[in-house]
Amino acid sequence: MELIIGTEWRIIMNNFIFENATKVYFGKDCVKEYLSCFAKKHGEKVLLAYGGGSIKKNGIYDEVTDILKQAGKKIIEFSGIMANPTYAKVLEGAKLAKDNHADWILGIGGGSVMDCCKAVSMAAASDKDVWDEYWAKPGVIDFAPLPLGVIVTVAGTGSECNGGAVITNEALKVKTGRDYPQCNPEFALMDPTYTYTVPKKQMVSGSFDILSHIMETYFSEPNEDNVSDDISEALMRSVIKNLRAAIQNPEDYTARSNLMWASTMAENRIIKLGKKCDFECHQMEHQLGAYTDCNHGCGLAVLHPVYYRHIYKDGLPKFVRFAKNVWQISDEGKTEEEIAKAGVEALADFIKEIGLPTTLRELGMTSEEGLKEIADSCNLAPGSYKKMTHEEIYEIFQESF
Repeated sequence: MELIIGTEWRIIMNNFIFENATKVYFGKDCVKEYLSCFAKKHGEKVLLAYGGGSIKKNGIYDEVTDILKQAGKKIIEFSGIMANPTYAKVLEGAKLAKDNHADWILGIGGGSVMDCCKAVSMAAASDKDVWDEYWAKPGVIDFAPLPLGVIVTVAGTGSECNGGAVITNEALKVKTGRDYPQCNPEFALMDPTYTYTVPKKQMVSGSFDILSHIMETYFSEPNEDNVSDDISEALMRSVIKNLRAAIQNPEDYTARSNLMWASTMAENRIIKLGKKCDFECHQMEHQLGAYTDCNHGCGLAVLHPVYYRHIYKDGLPKFVRFAKNVWQISDEGKTEEEIAKAGVEALADFIKEIGLPTTLRELGMTSEEGLKEIADSCNLAPGSYKKMTHEEIYEIFQESF
């Protein structure tokens, strides 16, 4: 919303409507305590979705399946969901659900599993090509997706409390996210101890994804004082503090629980209320991922500082605020540009501190060949402080190499 005061145009908080349909049960042993209640509410046949099998090694699979069996449920296994879920995997899950007449879906894992399950919940309940109708373009869901519940084992995407799903169409080399409120999980069970066994690299890259989600929302209009930005600053400080603690002690319950809830808060739509949101960095990383299958959080870590060096002058007041309130950069003897730039460099230093890659070469790219094609395939986000072009995105990729 724009307001004229005298001759000055000011961007104020946008109007909004807020609803979140997901019921969250958070804390140690919440799965043991509550899963049976949800199982009893739903039909006999459950599509049990998970990734590469780590839940079978750490005991989570046995715990969940025992509860389901005791509730009299027939389990249909849908495993092998990959880090960047593909449309082919979605169709595989939908076929399993349809052929076995699944009544509901239970996803166990992180963002990739949850995103895939949301798409499966749609594809299993529709005869349409859900990529063409709902991912290639925004669509209108005029049917009820299969009921979905999730058990979160990795903190990062916040996918447990929204209808968003990022899916890769390998044939088209396109990675696209859409958010449909009808796909919100009905319930989310979140036990921070389930994240203890996540490998360090996955924990760190997932935590950077949390930070990225918050920054992509924060660095957008309005610049006027608003509750969303105040919450975002507190969340960013929390992620930085608790990630450092979790690296030192992976079984620090306070750190792991704070990271898990920060992940949810970053993407349950609360901090986005009244904000334009940017997410250009996500658009760039999505296409890098579509072409290279790189780790999402690692790709974001490479791109964020370079992207912000390109746009900080266009969003100077917010970048100054970021430097001072998140990184505690002193303003003594510095111009506003110098303060803002120091904040960006503090972010870059933090990325190095936590051991994430800082170049595309570290992601496995061996040549700049193909970067122009990837740049040209990126969506241009309307919420950025600076209107991006494909040419400037190509420059960002080159500087990131």
